[in-house]
Amino acid sequence: MTALRVIGDIGGTYARFAVAERGKYSELQHLSVSKYAALKDALGEYLAALPRDLRPTRGALAVAGPVSGDEVKLTNLNWSFSITALKADLGMSSLVVVNDFAATAMSVPYLPEADCYPIGPPQSKTSGPVGVIGPGTGLGVSALVPDAGRWILLPGEGGHSTLPPATQAESLIVEVLRTHWPHVSAERALSGAGLVNLYQALCSIEGKRPDPLSPADVTDRAMRGSDPTCVKAFEVFCSMLGTVAGDLALTIGATGGIYIAGGILLRFKEAFASSPFRDRFEDKGRFQDYLRRIPTLLILEESPALLGLANLPLEP
Repeated sequence: MTALRVIGDIGGTYARFAVAERGKYSELQHLSVSKYAALKDALGEYLAALPRDLRPTRGALAVAGPVSGDEVKLTNLNWSFSITALKADLGMSSLVVVNDFAATAMSVPYLPEADCYPIGPPQSKTSGPVGVIGPGTGLGVSALVPDAGRWILLPGEGGHSTLPPATQAESLIVEVLRTHWPHVSAERALSGAGLVNLYQALCSIEGKRPDPLSPADVTDRAMRGSDPTCVKAFEVFCSMLGTVAGDLALTIGATGGIYIAGGILLRFKEAFASSPFRDRFEDKGRFQDYLRRIPTLLILEESPALLGLANLPLEP
């Protein structure tokens, strides 16, 4: 962790670059990905602008998409690249690329307590596997498993698992969404675009014409209480997120907690804490008591993936 490294969190909307050393990062910049044709252009511009003594030759990047070989393609952005070619083009001695929510999961052991906002009753600090889930441009899901004093990352694409309706009303919403996509993944509802999808589906069920709203419009109307359909969309969003988070907790045995990341909920932490999320998280029949003991926490760190990359081992 002592050597300088460039780190980058590349999502569907922004790329965040920084320089890290000893587990901390600085020189943070946010770049709009729409301004660049390829990742090497954005990262190359960032590196070229750094003072010479801060230009690393090692790097760690997190991308919003699966990483299973040398060729990487982002899910919600028309960027693809070869890790080997990118490393050569930028003159780097080493370059590690991981899924963005694997990097977010890696941040959990290094998060200050002040950056963990409890959702539901405060729980005692626990040990065991940790689950991370986060609605943003897409829906990220990952896990972290302790093993003999180290952490093992379990990257995945859980955001594309099938969206599970837990009530009759949610079944109606999924039926509407199914008219647009034959497979309704969790991401179709639990993301920025998903929040708009929920609003439009509810308008269809209510027999009214939806307004052309952005995700920010839906949350703004919901927080002000000025549009009952937006209020309902946010409530459904939190409920469904609770169901999916509870499924994740049961699947990996997340006794170390479920951490919620992503950009949507940071501005509404009080509203999220008072939403149906926690009740739905625990609503698993015979395993309600099991889930009641698992803490759920909202990550307040703006760029947890960068913190994770700053502490990610660069060698196997």
